[in-house]
Amino acid sequence: MTQRIPFRKDIVGSFLRPEALKEARAALEEGKISAEELRAVEDREIRRLVEEEKKNGLHDFTDGEFRRAFWHLDFLAALTGCEQVAAKAWSVHFEGKQPKATTFRITGKLDFPKNHPFLSHFRFLKSLEDEGHVAKMTIPSPSMLHLMTCVREENPLLPDMYEGKEDVLFDHIIRTYRKAVEAFYDEGCRYLQFDDTSWGEFCSKEKTDAYRTRGLDLEHIKRKYVEVLNAILSAKPKDMTITMHICRGNFRSTWFSSGGYEPVAEILFGSCHVDGFFLEYDSHRAGDFKPLRFINGQRVVLGLVTSKTAALENPEDLKERIREAAAYVPLENLCLSPQCGFASTEEGNILTEEEQWAKIRLVAQVAEEVWQDA
Repeated sequence: MTQRIPFRKDIVGSFLRPEALKEARAALEEGKISAEELRAVEDREIRRLVEEEKKNGLHDFTDGEFRRAFWHLDFLAALTGCEQVAAKAWSVHFEGKQPKATTFRITGKLDFPKNHPFLSHFRFLKSLEDEGHVAKMTIPSPSMLHLMTCVREENPLLPDMYEGKEDVLFDHIIRTYRKAVEAFYDEGCRYLQFDDTSWGEFCSKEKTDAYRTRGLDLEHIKRKYVEVLNAILSAKPKDMTITMHICRGNFRSTWFSSGGYEPVAEILFGSCHVDGFFLEYDSHRAGDFKPLRFINGQRVVLGLVTSKTAALENPEDLKERIREAAAYVPLENLCLSPQCGFASTEEGNILTEEEQWAKIRLVAQVAEEVWQDA
């Protein structure tokens, strides 16, 4: 591959689950098939998905998160010292339908286990690479470990080793994610993405006002999140690309936060050492491009094409918005993608697979017309 990662035409990660996969998952829950039989269905459907990704013009491909129920919980709950638990309600309120009430908690010393299931997930995905296509792995950002257990929770329940010991907790998060990055690299991963909703929440006046009312020092938390991310990224091999996707919620075509990037732009864009940012810009809820003035050499993947609805954006309108963004970030450092995946949870957004692929083809078409190296 001669193209630089992230690619001019790129994707966030998740895709709509095919009916055969949904049926197999339901059959497993009912005890009608074994875990091995489900895995065979997953393998088959992921192969089909990857062929579609390649056929529709992408240079990178993911497994669509087909082996997960949630974009984040499956990974986090499989870390040493974490477990998935029942909850009275989802940890944030979506504008519409609500996800299944479940979360995770920290129960002991954090670590990345050698047998984390996502390593075998990537191993299978890596086997589908060829000369012109790169396997991309997506995992929740390290910020999510702290956000979900210590920020969203009004009364955090932490083990004694972390209670009142923020520095110890952050140090262990760093160590855990450094081991994760190293393990994925050893499996051949050269394109890793951290998915993160914390920064989307910190863009929301409504949410930040509520957090501050509870006495949380958000400026301190923002600084710590960037410090943690940079400590992890400092150990990244030079031939590995790590990007960050910032999300404001995507369950069943809904959302949970609004607000432009200005409140986080200087500290995040100016100080975080990821190789690229995938930024939502598909609606007025994301604000304008002015916060991009703080971008400090990273590539910016503009999420101008929505994954929430079926209607196709006008290609000329997308080109005009790219030109507007280029007033703040050089055109050669810009890319294009949908604003999020198509199925942040296994339920998926409210559009069809055919409409999903039409969105991907639109991204490819516009990128090829704007950038000659797409």
